[in-house]
Amino acid sequence: MAYAAHAPVMEEEALAALAPQMGGVYVDATFGGGGYARAILAAANSTVYGFDRDPIAIERARRWSGAYGARLKLVNRAFAEMEEALAEDGVDRIDGAVFDLGVSSMQFDEANRGFSFRHDGPLSMRMDGAAPTAADVVNKGAAADLAAIFKAYGEERHAGRIARAIVAAREEAAITTTARLAEIVARASPAAPKEKIHPATRVFQALRIFVNDELGQLSRALLAAERLLRPAGRLVVVTFHSLEDRIVKRFLADRAGKAAAPSRHAPATEHAAATFRLLFDKPKTPGAAEIAENPRARSAKLRAAVRLDAPARGEARAFAPPALSLSKALHDWR
Repeated sequence: MAYAAHAPVMEEEALAALAPQMGGVYVDATFGGGGYARAILAAANSTVYGFDRDPIAIERARRWSGAYGARLKLVNRAFAEMEEALAEDGVDRIDGAVFDLGVSSMQFDEANRGFSFRHDGPLSMRMDGAAPTAADVVNKGAAADLAAIFKAYGEERHAGRIARAIVAAREEAAITTTARLAEIVARASPAAPKEKIHPATRVFQALRIFVNDELGQLSRALLAAERLLRPAGRLVVVTFHSLEDRIVKRFLADRAGKAAAPSRHAPATEHAAATFRLLFDKPKTPGAAEIAENPRARSAKLRAAVRLDAPARGEARAFAPPALSLSKALHDWR
């Protein structure tokens, strides 16, 4: 199936924040359809490394990427592995990185990928084809495991009730399709007349985040970008839901020296030098015209920062993804 090029969310705002320079080296960390990469290459005579863990996205890009020659390099790896992948190509510093988080429109629109219940298809949700799939999780996870995933990654208020309904339903027959899972969740969810989204939305989000380790990948990628960016290099991140935005917000606040003041009851700590300067205090959001043209953009937030010359700091629990208490079977899958 061929896909026409489409403009990524807040393309103009992201490009302005990234400010591509002639001769620069940039990372499009979530390549997808290549919209940001093409915008960067059009803005300046630069080199872009396009990362995507989805082999289908990379294969599609090979059909048109040749037009850019050596300026566009496709990498079929998760963006959390960007530091290792770039080192293999002799690159240890970059001038900018842009992250467009979540699932691409192409993945959502393909029924056989199992990301959406709008089209019935196999319950997969894997971006790279590895295990576990969402079907593995819902058919093998204990009710407590499923509830923990739905609550932490979907912020689902009725996580326990839905998890018990799934366990009961799979005793009759394995849950293998998106439509069946959506139906089970809908039946188990209390009626909410004012709810604007389908009752299965949060459960599908939670499963997708879990099977792809999206928040863990994001945390590791932010640390990698901090190490890779040269002074004056820029980091631009577009998020689509509160969990990932919270991680990005806390990371940048911590690295810019804007973390919350410690409790007066806690011992004083020495603050490390700031490694980033925020480009704007509040995130940018799409305008009404863009939302009207692309409703999926409505929840997007864009945050950006400039790398300072202080050394990268390394791990920090302040912005880590939520911890889950899972049985050994699901914990080992992670």
